[in-house]
Amino acid sequence: MSASDAKQKKTRRQRRKFTHKLLAHGNAGRNALLVLLKHERMDVRVMAAAHLLRYRTAEAKAVLEEAAKGKGLVPFEAGQALKRWEEGTWALDPE
Repeated sequence: MSASDAKQKKTRRQRRKFTHKLLAHGNAGRNALLVLLKHERMDVRVMAAAHLLRYRTAEAKAVLEEAAKGKGLVPFEAGQALKRWEEGTWALDPE
């Protein structure tokens, strides 16, 4: 694994921890994630949208659908989130 890959992996892990901590605060945490739907970085928007599907379905789906049009890992992740949502197997934000 290259240094760049290791850094990206660490960043993703930190982002997941941060997101889970926010979601542990219920609606207040979800509201904090809303601003990230308009973040300049696609990976941040996709992460927020994937976690907000149950809470803000229309807005989250729009972000994921737009991101899924691209190529690469982040668009793939957006497509997978949408697929899981449509299948009914999505489970990133417990009720």
